[in-house]
Amino acid sequence: MPSEFAPHFAPTDAAISRRMSLHALAAAGLGLSSWMLAPSVRALPIKSLQFPRDFGSHPDLQTEWWYITGQLQADGKPWGFQLTFFRSRIAAAQGLQSPLAAKQLIFAHAALCDVQGQKLHHDQRMARAGLGLADASESDTHVYINDWYLKRQTVPGKDAAQASRYSAKLAAKDFTLDLEFDSTQHLLLQGSNGLSRKGPQVEQASYYYSQPQLRVNGFITLGKQRLPVQASPHNRAWLDHECSAAIMDKEAQGWDWIGMNLDDGSALTAFHLRHPDGSALWAGGSFRQAGENAQIFSANQVQFKPLRYWISPHSKARYPVAWRVQTPAGRFEVYALVDDQELDSRASTGAIYWEGLCELRRIASDGRSSPVGRGYLEMTGYVSAMKL
Repeated sequence: MPSEFAPHFAPTDAAISRRMSLHALAAAGLGLSSWMLAPSVRALPIKSLQFPRDFGSHPDLQTEWWYITGQLQADGKPWGFQLTFFRSRIAAAQGLQSPLAAKQLIFAHAALCDVQGQKLHHDQRMARAGLGLADASESDTHVYINDWYLKRQTVPGKDAAQASRYSAKLAAKDFTLDLEFDSTQHLLLQGSNGLSRKGPQVEQASYYYSQPQLRVNGFITLGKQRLPVQASPHNRAWLDHECSAAIMDKEAQGWDWIGMNLDDGSALTAFHLRHPDGSALWAGGSFRQAGENAQIFSANQVQFKPLRYWISPHSKARYPVAWRVQTPAGRFEVYALVDDQELDSRASTGAIYWEGLCELRRIASDGRSSPVGRGYLEMTGYVSAMKL
């Protein structure tokens, strides 16, 4: 669900080093969102998503992001990672004729989490689209800011909706993600065939698909150490691509979202948007077993309950870093593997949020829980209300 936040205009035209979806744009995982609705916004039309075209950018829509999170094994230990590219349409600039006009802004966030060392590294960039600085292709996934990029390639002999290979390279201040991702399952269309509601009004919706259970290969670099990804059944990633004309409901404070790869090949998505008092404004999600059709959750079928809090020494925000999540697919617990996975993206998208690697546990009928997978949790609106 990532959509994370209102663009913050810094005083430079070039790419700014640092980051955040529905992040910078609208809200991140939606991993990716609650959204401030512009008065003129109309409901998105129901349509059948077409691939590879809908892998690409949709510049007529206000907010869009491509988001990959996951876990990999390198140097004999587990690492979490996040890379997100956002595109934001600046309505006031659309009529300007100058090639320097900032009609579209591109943001990027990168993060690497050393689980064993309990340390998060992160960086961000921002640039206006055009002039060779940054862009997002409309024909397929290819989005970049200078030398940071995410690109999709078709697998020879395979249908675009069935198989993809992504490559990404983001060389940050003190780390580099140089990774490849191969699909192992077909696309997961969220909501109603890819049209996902994000609030009580019909206008509050996005086109949204996921690619769970991506296989991960490549390298990470930390300092001067270049570490190859080592073979492990836990090398799995999750991709979200989401775009919308409308973002948060005016009553929304923020959202909590999970995208979880289960060890048996299943995929769990769940999110809720919160009122300022913490109560749910809207909710949703899905569950898909490997090789099966997705079970789509309605707004009244998903409940999040905090189990443990962590207070950030940086922002003083109080984040729930353990949750109980109830869904039609079962009851689960989510536990952060590192408490301090807070990202400060005020230099780009203007927001501070929490996004991190977590363990997923399924709760049995006797109340006991056992690990069943890992994935990412995104939490926004804990420092201040999310605004577009």
